[in-house]
Amino acid sequence: MTVTFDVLALGEGIGVAAVVVLTLVMLWLMFANLRHWLASRKYEIGDRSAMQRRWQEVESLLDAPGELSPKLALIEADKLLDHALKTLAMPGETLGERLKFAQYKYPHLRDVWWAHGIRNRLVHEASYRLDRHLARKAIHQFRKSLQSIGAI
Repeated sequence: MTVTFDVLALGEGIGVAAVVVLTLVMLWLMFANLRHWLASRKYEIGDRSAMQRRWQEVESLLDAPGELSPKLALIEADKLLDHALKTLAMPGETLGERLKFAQYKYPHLRDVWWAHGIRNRLVHEASYRLDRHLARKAIHQFRKSLQSIGAI
């Protein structure tokens, strides 16, 4: 019994496998470097003093008398966080989508979800009544989130 090998075909197969492996390694390194670059990229909040002035308006609304004041304060705080995340180039069509993306870079933003949920209930449910104490807690969480990303 005689066994023969086609050395050229074997070499060709090894060459193709080597090219595939090298290509996959290069792609993996490229994406790892891109992910590292994106994570290390520093974005700046535009005019921080303007953000702080807007935040003072939110706190003034919270302290103002009347039933609508805490509601408006909560809505404005939510809008301010949305604006800050847009300024930081977080992708998404809504604040919820931007929060999902941003919490990978800023894990503490997970804590603001409940406050955003209260804002959503306030805006979308006609019968929702906002307690002033709950509004203060939510505003406090928005403040912590904005401070942690350097917006105020």
